[in-house]
Amino acid sequence: MNKFTIFRHLRTLLVLFLIWNYHSAQAQPDSRTYGQRLGFPKGARVLIIHVDDAGMSYDSNKGAIEALTKGVATSTSVMMPCPWVPGFVHFLKTHPDIDAGLHLTLNSEWKDYRWGPVAGKAAVPGLTDSEGDLWPSVADVVRHATAEEVDREIRAQLDRALSMGFRPTHLDSHMGTIFATPEFLKQYIRLGIEYHIPVMLPGGSDHLIQEEEHFPDYIMKELRSLGDTLWNAGLPVLDDLHNFSYDWKIPDSIAHNDQKLRDFKTQKYIAALKTLPPGVTMMITHCTDPSAEFKYISDTGPLRKADLLSMMDPRFKKALKDNHIILTTWRELMERREKVAHSSGEAGK
Repeated sequence: MNKFTIFRHLRTLLVLFLIWNYHSAQAQPDSRTYGQRLGFPKGARVLIIHVDDAGMSYDSNKGAIEALTKGVATSTSVMMPCPWVPGFVHFLKTHPDIDAGLHLTLNSEWKDYRWGPVAGKAAVPGLTDSEGDLWPSVADVVRHATAEEVDREIRAQLDRALSMGFRPTHLDSHMGTIFATPEFLKQYIRLGIEYHIPVMLPGGSDHLIQEEEHFPDYIMKELRSLGDTLWNAGLPVLDDLHNFSYDWKIPDSIAHNDQKLRDFKTQKYIAALKTLPPGVTMMITHCTDPSAEFKYISDTGPLRKADLLSMMDPRFKKALKDNHIILTTWRELMERREKVAHSSGEAGK
């Protein structure tokens, strides 16, 4: 599998700001981190530990639930087109405090375990392949789908969630496909603003993103401008995103040894804490408790199991405390943003 990097296509953002006049170019500059603007102390390192891919399979649900209820994970997001969504939504109804968003899904990337669009093939033909499922790759979606079809599908995914009694705490993007073109990204931002649901997009210092992707400064400037747009629309904004964990490949020699898997990933995550900048960062994990059958879905079982084991490792929990990391959720960020709006009089404007 190619790396699931959220911002591989950020160079297109420059075009976005040339064709889309809904932004906050006139906003007064604010040198504070978004964490500070949300009321966290100056210099504080605030972290959302986020589990991707809930609803994808029974094993994915089990891993997400264990990481959230027994480990240090604070948030997750659900892939609405996938078969095990009802099981996870039923869990959420009995655990209403769990922070769960929508992992907006425009791809079905595995070979033999696949899913189609929530909107149906007739409504979004450009999003489906010859099997009637979502395209496997980001490039395929870009090549075949229109922005209107993307908008139709992500709205269908949100509508399904709401009809199930599941109000997501935020929106984010499976495989980063929403970020692949300016037109796709516009639909994502618009949906979040329209429904007043936080949108996963870091618009702060972005040191980690720039380190990962080696983007030039002008791209970083445009990303921060988009962060201003979200903030001015009354939504919280991340300062940065830690998206390195999928690159921490598991050596074959430890793939079937739980203790070694735990040690390997726990050490990686502890080291990552030292790289977090001030402000609010989201750290992505893919916690799964793979059964013997998971290998028929994906060969990433050991990597995902290692994520789960590390989230439950007392050493990682201790490292969070020792590094003075403040854990948070998307729900708390939105509550803080609304409090800022109320205290500043934004709500009455």
